[in-house]
Amino acid sequence: MAAKPKDDSRYTELRNSKALRDYFIHDKFEAGIKLVGTEVKSIRAGKAQITDAFARVEKGGVWLHGAYIQEYSHGGPTQHAPRRPRVLLLHDREIRKLQQAVETGGKTIVALRMYFKQALVKVEIATATGKKQFDKRADVKKREQNLEARKALKQRR
Repeated sequence: MAAKPKDDSRYTELRNSKALRDYFIHDKFEAGIKLVGTEVKSIRAGKAQITDAFARVEKGGVWLHGAYIQEYSHGGPTQHAPRRPRVLLLHDREIRKLQQAVETGGKTIVALRMYFKQALVKVEIATATGKKQFDKRADVKKREQNLEARKALKQRR
């Protein structure tokens, strides 16, 4: 008898929708994250959000701030704090590259998405620069032009 296929619906991916709207994205990095057991269970249940999450280089490491992971509903008396800073696990050369980008380029480190890679929770972070209001308007205008072009092509067919 063949093995049952894995249930992919329980593997969630959390995205930061504000990041692409508010920032120009430059270099992307995949980082592990140091979590407590109840935090992993809450993420699996989809009870987390990273819309306000950013990272800082502190104490020789990279720390994720502003990520919200709800307390686990079936957890015991020792629950985790929902908005505590969490350590991101990166190589030393990646940490140095991030630190240089922040110090010299005036960039910030933004969390783009949080996902499961096999049994591990990974966070995709990126160096980014903030968009101005006119940049956002230009993006909206470009999106509308692409939409109109697709509609015109569809009507031709």
